[in-house]
Amino acid sequence: MLIQALCNYYDILSAEGKVLPEGYSKVKIHYLISLTEEGTIDNIINVQREIAESKKEKVVKRLVPKEVEMPKRTEKSGIEANISEHRPLYIFGLNRDKKTGELFTKDRTEKAKKSHKAFVEKNLEFIEDLKSPIIDAYRQFLLNWNPEDELENKFLLGLGKDYETSGFSFTLSGKSDTTLLYEDIELKKKWDAVCKTDREIENEKTFAQCAITGEEEPIARIHRKIKGVYGGLATGSVLIGFNNSSESSYGNEQAYNSGCSYGNEQSYNSNISEKVMKKYTEALNVLLSSSKHKILLDGMTIVFWAMDKGEKYEDLFLKMLSKTTDKIKAKELSDILQKLMRDGQKGKVVKEHFLELDKIDEDVDFYILGLKPNSSRLSVKFIFRKKYADILWNISKFQQELKIVGGLDIVSIHRIYFELTSPEYRMKDDKNNKINPALLAKIFESIIYGTPYPNALLETVVRRVRVDSGREKLNGVRAGMIKAYINRNYKKEELKMALDKENKGQAYLSGRLFAVLEKLQQEAHQNGLNRTIKDSYFSSASMNPQMVFPKLLRLGQAHLKKVSYPVFYNKLIGEIIDSLNGGFPKLLSLKEQGEFIVGYYQQYQSFFEKNEKNASKEEEEK
Repeated sequence: MLIQALCNYYDILSAEGKVLPEGYSKVKIHYLISLTEEGTIDNIINVQREIAESKKEKVVKRLVPKEVEMPKRTEKSGIEANISEHRPLYIFGLNRDKKTGELFTKDRTEKAKKSHKAFVEKNLEFIEDLKSPIIDAYRQFLLNWNPEDELENKFLLGLGKDYETSGFSFTLSGKSDTTLLYEDIELKKKWDAVCKTDREIENEKTFAQCAITGEEEPIARIHRKIKGVYGGLATGSVLIGFNNSSESSYGNEQAYNSGCSYGNEQSYNSNISEKVMKKYTEALNVLLSSSKHKILLDGMTIVFWAMDKGEKYEDLFLKMLSKTTDKIKAKELSDILQKLMRDGQKGKVVKEHFLELDKIDEDVDFYILGLKPNSSRLSVKFIFRKKYADILWNISKFQQELKIVGGLDIVSIHRIYFELTSPEYRMKDDKNNKINPALLAKIFESIIYGTPYPNALLETVVRRVRVDSGREKLNGVRAGMIKAYINRNYKKEELKMALDKENKGQAYLSGRLFAVLEKLQQEAHQNGLNRTIKDSYFSSASMNPQMVFPKLLRLGQAHLKKVSYPVFYNKLIGEIIDSLNGGFPKLLSLKEQGEFIVGYYQQYQSFFEKNEKNASKEEEEK
């Protein structure tokens, strides 16, 4: 499904002119090296543009390099030069000392020297029979540049630390707008001819039935690398690949058989044609190069796309599941969710509501892909496909289930991950604190398909509430997650959005009572306590109320003597105890612990409304 979907998306991108021509790569260029006709450096021109971004309510300006098409870049890890090179080590043959800023040539491995030599030899050979003003100047640069003589070059020293991290290309002095090496007609014509010859040679190798198209086509021996996945190799990682057969302790024959099938080596085992390989790798690289098509979650790169031109589907998906932007305000987004929820109650999404959303087609297929690097390959953690209307409605259902008094209107997937982790290690790269990727995948699946939430979700949230302390212990998002889990997985609305005085669940009532006793304690001490009963007894009370509450009630009697309006608390405590069937439950199951937490949270939130309490105070004063 994945390879076919990416190939179909490639066709959409190709029709829009958004994919690279065969044999070319996208390259980021920061500076142009301006050459005289004799091939000497006359200037180095900054071609980056300045953009402004909003970060933490501040406008931050940064420079963005120019992205251009150049002859295909090498993907090998060793020393290998490119035609029309852009890397400074190859072009100039110089290292830069990060402490002093000085340029030097000699290092332990002589990498700079070898890189520059490879660059000069490969490019001189390629342009040998080519002639144009920029190529002639480029040829002179290749022949005359001597790294040893350029240690004090003012243009290179003036770049500072940008020297090592920037991309470069060449232009003629005084003609930077029109004469660029990578745009030279003669150079491009020869490169296209080389690519065509390489394809013809490759196509003569192995023919077989492609597993994707079903046609007899040349089979790809090596698949191109995928870049842009968080944590992956800088040079990229393959999605499909096979190791060469090699010697091992088990013997050559067994090692050969472990990597080969029916005598086929490397990716000839996968029977994916060259054409399909180029399509799916190019499409995935285009998706991963855009922030509008991916989000990062706990080291997992989540990629998504609609089988449609434009990015309106992805944009709305991001806003509904990740975070709002300046284009759509939170209130407008909330209105969209409410509309979709009303449709959901009728069992059908109204088509006109999608037409209002920038003419979005409800029947478009939408894909969501989770990727993580694994050695030199990419590991697919999940792939989901569903009609866009269904996904949008399921997300709105998910957001509605999370709604709880005092909570957020829109809860992002990042916030859910945030609440599932320990506050002590959120800012640390602690592998022991990472959430299992399988849990994240199951949560995503539940959101997209509207299926029951994974059991581990409730286990994790309840554990965090019991273990964490202070403000991190319990909030609207955690309480909303518990509410959502119980209501969906037990297929009935057991827990309301706000305090439910009709709920006679023993665990829910116990949680409410704990909140009343804590509030009583705080008022008795005029909110001057550093620690309350929540800090000392919440965890044990949520598991074994029968053991803890007798002690808490005795403490409560002492606190009643210190408050201004004891009748309010006496009445509330009495009402809850009367509904507890004559005693406290002994041991609470995981689900009941969740009900305890929600009962506590909703009762405590109700105190901020003040309506009931103020009415009781007025009765006492009368």
